[in-house]
Amino acid sequence: MKSVEEFKPDPYVATILNCAMWVFYGLPIVHPDSLLIITINGVGLVIEAAFVTIFFIFSNNKKRKRICFYLLIEIIFMAAVVLITLLVFQTTQKRSMFVGILAIVFNIGMYTSPLTVMRMVIKTKSVKYMPFTLSLFNFLNGVVWVIYALLKFDINVLIPNGLGTLSGLVQLILYAWFYRTTKWDEDDKAPAQQVQLSEI
Repeated sequence: MKSVEEFKPDPYVATILNCAMWVFYGLPIVHPDSLLIITINGVGLVIEAAFVTIFFIFSNNKKRKRICFYLLIEIIFMAAVVLITLLVFQTTQKRSMFVGILAIVFNIGMYTSPLTVMRMVIKTKSVKYMPFTLSLFNFLNGVVWVIYALLKFDINVLIPNGLGTLSGLVQLILYAWFYRTTKWDEDDKAPAQQVQLSEI
Protein backbone atom coordinates (compact mmCIF):
# COMPACT_ATOMS: atom_id res chain seq x y z
CA MET A 1 0.00 0.00 0.00
CA LYS A 2 1.27 3.46 -0.89
CA SER A 3 1.84 5.86 1.97
CA VAL A 4 3.48 9.21 2.70
CA GLU A 5 5.27 7.52 5.62
CA GLU A 6 6.99 10.15 7.80
CA PHE A 7 6.95 12.91 5.18
CA LYS A 8 5.35 16.08 6.52
CA PRO A 9 2.75 18.17 4.67
CA ASP A 10 3.98 21.45 6.20
CA PRO A 11 6.09 22.73 3.26
CA TYR A 12 3.36 22.03 0.72
CA VAL A 13 0.51 23.54 2.73
CA ALA A 14 2.69 26.59 3.49
CA THR A 15 3.39 26.99 -0.23
CA ILE A 16 -0.35 27.08 -0.99
CA LEU A 17 -0.81 30.07 1.33
CA ASN A 18 2.34 31.72 -0.03
CA CYS A 19 1.19 31.39 -3.66
CA ALA A 20 -2.33 32.59 -2.83
CA MET A 21 -0.91 35.65 -1.07
CA TRP A 22 1.36 36.52 -4.02
CA VAL A 23 -1.47 36.06 -6.53
CA PHE A 24 -3.52 38.54 -4.52
CA TYR A 25 -0.52 40.89 -4.23
CA GLY A 26 -0.07 40.86 -8.01
CA LEU A 27 -3.67 41.79 -8.84
CA PRO A 28 -4.11 45.25 -10.43
CA ILE A 29 -6.31 46.38 -7.52
CA VAL A 30 -3.39 45.75 -5.13
CA HIS A 31 -0.08 46.07 -7.03
CA PRO A 32 -0.52 47.09 -10.69
CA ASP A 33 1.77 45.81 -13.47
CA SER A 34 2.63 42.53 -11.75
CA LEU A 35 1.48 40.04 -14.38
CA LEU A 36 4.58 37.87 -13.93
CA ILE A 37 3.94 37.55 -10.19
CA ILE A 38 0.31 36.53 -10.79
CA THR A 39 1.01 33.98 -13.52
CA ILE A 40 3.93 32.25 -11.84
CA ASN A 41 2.25 32.06 -8.45
CA GLY A 42 -1.07 31.07 -10.05
CA VAL A 43 0.66 28.10 -11.68
CA GLY A 44 2.41 27.37 -8.37
CA LEU A 45 -0.94 27.43 -6.57
CA VAL A 46 -2.44 24.88 -8.98
CA ILE A 47 0.63 22.61 -8.75
CA GLU A 48 0.70 22.74 -4.95
CA ALA A 49 -3.05 22.11 -4.72
CA ALA A 50 -2.59 19.00 -6.88
CA PHE A 51 0.37 17.89 -4.77
CA VAL A 52 -1.50 18.40 -1.49
CA THR A 53 -4.45 16.45 -2.93
CA ILE A 54 -2.18 13.52 -3.76
CA PHE A 55 -0.49 13.81 -0.35
CA PHE A 56 -3.95 13.83 1.27
CA ILE A 57 -5.06 10.68 -0.60
CA PHE A 58 -2.04 8.68 0.58
CA SER A 59 -2.01 10.02 4.16
CA ASN A 60 -3.38 8.39 7.29
CA ASN A 61 -6.41 9.91 9.04
CA LYS A 62 -4.30 11.92 11.49
CA LYS A 63 -2.40 13.66 8.69
CA ARG A 64 -5.61 14.17 6.70
CA LYS A 65 -7.21 15.98 9.63
CA ARG A 66 -4.09 18.09 10.02
CA ILE A 67 -4.10 19.03 6.32
CA CYS A 68 -7.83 19.92 6.42
CA PHE A 69 -7.31 22.03 9.54
CA TYR A 70 -4.42 23.94 7.97
CA LEU A 71 -6.31 24.51 4.71
CA LEU A 72 -9.41 25.74 6.56
CA ILE A 73 -7.30 28.22 8.53
CA GLU A 74 -5.64 29.38 5.29
CA ILE A 75 -9.00 29.94 3.55
CA ILE A 76 -10.40 31.92 6.48
CA PHE A 77 -7.20 33.94 6.73
CA MET A 78 -7.10 34.75 2.99
CA ALA A 79 -10.76 35.83 3.05
CA ALA A 80 -9.99 38.16 5.97
CA VAL A 81 -6.94 39.61 4.17
CA VAL A 82 -8.97 40.27 1.01
CA LEU A 83 -11.77 41.97 2.96
CA ILE A 84 -9.43 44.11 5.06
CA THR A 85 -7.37 45.11 2.01
CA LEU A 86 -10.37 46.15 -0.08
CA LEU A 87 -12.38 47.81 2.69
CA VAL A 88 -9.68 49.54 4.74
CA PHE A 89 -7.06 50.60 2.20
CA GLN A 90 -8.20 52.88 -0.61
CA THR A 91 -5.02 53.29 -2.72
CA THR A 92 -2.88 50.68 -4.46
CA GLN A 93 0.18 52.02 -2.62
CA LYS A 94 -1.36 51.28 0.77
CA ARG A 95 -2.75 47.95 -0.43
CA SER A 96 0.66 47.00 -1.85
CA MET A 97 2.31 47.83 1.46
CA PHE A 98 -0.20 45.86 3.56
CA VAL A 99 -0.37 42.77 1.34
CA GLY A 100 3.36 43.01 0.58
CA ILE A 101 4.24 42.77 4.27
CA LEU A 102 1.97 39.74 4.68
CA ALA A 103 3.40 38.18 1.50
CA ILE A 104 6.92 38.64 2.89
CA VAL A 105 5.95 36.88 6.12
CA PHE A 106 4.32 33.93 4.35
CA ASN A 107 7.06 33.66 1.75
CA ILE A 108 9.57 33.36 4.58
CA GLY A 109 7.20 30.80 6.14
CA MET A 110 7.22 28.78 2.93
CA TYR A 111 11.00 28.75 2.76
CA THR A 112 11.45 27.93 6.44
CA SER A 113 8.69 25.30 6.67
CA PRO A 114 11.23 22.55 5.89
CA LEU A 115 12.87 23.47 9.22
CA THR A 116 10.58 20.89 10.84
CA VAL A 117 12.18 18.29 8.59
CA MET A 118 15.67 19.76 8.98
CA ARG A 119 15.41 19.29 12.75
CA MET A 120 14.60 15.60 12.15
CA VAL A 121 17.55 15.31 9.72
CA ILE A 122 19.99 16.63 12.33
CA LYS A 123 18.51 14.49 15.11
CA THR A 124 18.44 11.22 13.12
CA LYS A 125 21.46 11.99 10.87
CA SER A 126 19.26 10.87 7.98
CA VAL A 127 17.88 12.69 4.93
CA LYS A 128 15.36 9.94 4.18
CA TYR A 129 12.35 12.23 4.74
CA MET A 130 13.87 15.43 3.37
CA PRO A 131 13.10 15.47 -0.36
CA PHE A 132 16.18 16.60 -2.29
CA THR A 133 14.10 18.08 -5.11
CA LEU A 134 12.13 20.28 -2.69
CA SER A 135 15.36 21.68 -1.24
CA LEU A 136 16.92 22.16 -4.67
CA PHE A 137 13.90 23.93 -6.12
CA ASN A 138 13.46 26.09 -3.01
CA PHE A 139 17.03 27.26 -3.57
CA LEU A 140 16.61 27.79 -7.33
CA ASN A 141 13.25 29.52 -6.84
CA GLY A 142 14.83 31.93 -4.37
CA VAL A 143 17.70 32.72 -6.73
CA VAL A 144 15.38 33.44 -9.69
CA TRP A 145 13.09 35.69 -7.63
CA VAL A 146 16.08 37.56 -6.18
CA ILE A 147 17.26 38.31 -9.72
CA TYR A 148 13.73 39.46 -10.67
CA ALA A 149 13.50 41.63 -7.55
CA LEU A 150 16.84 43.26 -8.29
CA LEU A 151 15.81 44.02 -11.88
CA LYS A 152 12.48 45.61 -10.87
CA PHE A 153 13.69 46.52 -7.39
CA ASP A 154 10.68 45.20 -5.53
CA ILE A 155 11.74 45.03 -1.89
CA ASN A 156 8.70 42.88 -1.06
CA VAL A 157 10.02 40.20 -3.41
CA LEU A 158 13.71 40.67 -2.55
CA ILE A 159 13.61 40.23 1.25
CA PRO A 160 11.83 36.87 1.54
CA ASN A 161 13.49 35.35 -1.51
CA GLY A 162 16.95 36.40 -0.33
CA LEU A 163 16.22 34.59 2.93
CA GLY A 164 14.71 31.72 0.92
CA THR A 165 17.89 31.37 -1.09
CA LEU A 166 19.87 31.07 2.15
CA SER A 167 17.35 28.58 3.58
CA GLY A 168 17.52 26.46 0.42
CA LEU A 169 21.32 26.54 0.52
CA VAL A 170 21.33 25.37 4.16
CA GLN A 171 18.96 22.53 3.22
CA LEU A 172 21.23 21.45 0.36
CA ILE A 173 24.28 21.55 2.64
CA LEU A 174 22.43 19.44 5.23
CA TYR A 175 21.42 16.99 2.53
CA ALA A 176 25.01 16.63 1.30
CA TRP A 177 26.32 16.35 4.87
CA PHE A 178 23.92 13.63 6.06
CA TYR A 179 23.35 11.73 2.80
CA ARG A 180 26.12 9.20 3.53
CA THR A 181 24.87 8.45 7.05
CA THR A 182 21.30 7.81 5.87
CA LYS A 183 20.11 4.22 6.29
CA TRP A 184 17.88 3.52 3.30
CA ASP A 185 15.20 0.81 3.43
CA GLU A 186 15.18 -1.92 0.82
CA ASP A 187 12.08 -0.25 -0.69
CA ASP A 188 14.06 2.96 -1.12
CA LYS A 189 16.84 1.13 -2.95
CA ALA A 190 14.60 -1.04 -5.14
CA PRO A 191 14.05 1.43 -8.00
CA ALA A 192 17.79 2.05 -8.34
CA GLN A 193 18.51 -1.70 -8.36
CA GLN A 194 15.79 -2.32 -10.94
CA VAL A 195 17.26 0.33 -13.21
CA GLN A 196 20.70 -1.24 -12.90
CA LEU A 197 19.35 -4.72 -13.67
CA SER A 198 17.42 -3.52 -16.69
CA GLU A 199 20.54 -1.86 -18.07
CA ILE A 200 22.54 -5.12 -17.88
